[in-house]
Amino acid sequence: MTETLNGAACDVVTVHNFSEKISEQVVHFHVMKLSGGFFLWVGSTPVLSNLAVSMSSKFDSMPLSTLVMGDPSDTAASSLAQRLAKRTKKQVFVSYSIPMTDSSLGLLVENRIKKELELHPEHF
Repeated sequence: MTETLNGAACDVVTVHNFSEKISEQVVHFHVMKLSGGFFLWVGSTPVLSNLAVSMSSKFDSMPLSTLVMGDPSDTAASSLAQRLAKRTKKQVFVSYSIPMTDSSLGLLVENRIKKELELHPEHF
């Protein structure tokens, strides 16, 4: 969405929040729609422990992805950002702050994000 401010066009950042109980754990999702992309924070507590970014490249069919901040041995944020960038064709920033205690939790969280993308594509 674009608005004008003092006669100049500027993009508006919109925010969308949703939560879901997944594997006995409440998971919160925070989406900020940006111009040409979005930021997605996923977590159970208000912590920004990592940040990854991914975007399409004309040189490769898989989007480029890198970890901007956090533990490089934890690939959850950059992997999710890459899959979302491929799916949405947008630049995607992801912060994934959920401890991986259950191997199926990551898949369930990603499925919930996909469901929200299908139900509310205007927020991404």
